[in-house]
Amino acid sequence: MFDRSIKSMMEHEKYLAAPPDTSVSEAARLMAGRNAGAVLVVDSERLVGIFTERDVVFRVIAKDLDPAATRLQTVMTPSPLTLDPARTYGHALLLMQENGFRHVPVVENGRPIGIISSRNAMDPDLEEFVSEQRRREHHR
Repeated sequence: MFDRSIKSMMEHEKYLAAPPDTSVSEAARLMAGRNAGAVLVVDSERLVGIFTERDVVFRVIAKDLDPAATRLQTVMTPSPLTLDPARTYGHALLLMQENGFRHVPVVENGRPIGIISSRNAMDPDLEEFVSEQRRREHHR
């Protein structure tokens, strides 16, 4: 599983994209309708940000912002880290674990083509993988 390419693990059916001027309410409806945890914010076919379920809680609700009036461009994570689809799923999991996030956009030739999520792996598997990866790095 960890040696599989990101492209083979991507959640194609759950890839959502919205322009930066989309309201948080509309983005949340899209996410709920597709049972997705993130929306890629795209402008002119280029990834400009990512908006996640955690952003709804921490950047909108906790700050008492109006979801209908708040636009993604003001509460998204701009210029997120991205991955090439040829990288391994193990590399993606390590990147997510080290940076504390659960979704990473997958970009090819500068354009988003999907999203990879830690949801694809079970927590015990992830912990075992991270421990093994760190052990290997220390024994090089």
